[in-house]
Amino acid sequence: MLSRILAVAPAPLLCAVVLAGCEHLPPSKPASEWTPQEARGAAVYQQKCARCHYPTTTRGLNGPGLQALTKRKAMPSGAPPTDERITDAILHGRGMMPATPLDDSQLEDLLAYLHTL
Repeated sequence: MLSRILAVAPAPLLCAVVLAGCEHLPPSKPASEWTPQEARGAAVYQQKCARCHYPTTTRGLNGPGLQALTKRKAMPSGAPPTDERITDAILHGRGMMPATPLDDSQLEDLLAYLHTL
């Protein structure tokens, strides 16, 4: 039925339907503008997170993409993306995501970087 509706729908209506499903997210902060802490956090991300999460898209890899993670209303779990919830997910894991042991400075740097996404 949906295919029949889309086949006869006028172009403006079709565009509205397609765009209604898209979430406009702010772009990531350019690497050239990172603070030293954010740059250290990017290194932690590459070492500990990049094999499962894309940083600049919401498209999933082995886990969800993290673009605008701290700017969204909710994380993939549905919970608001507070630093405390993000920290808990990183340190203790969630669902299929394993716990990621980090020391305090690595965690602070990683959180700073995640805020640039």
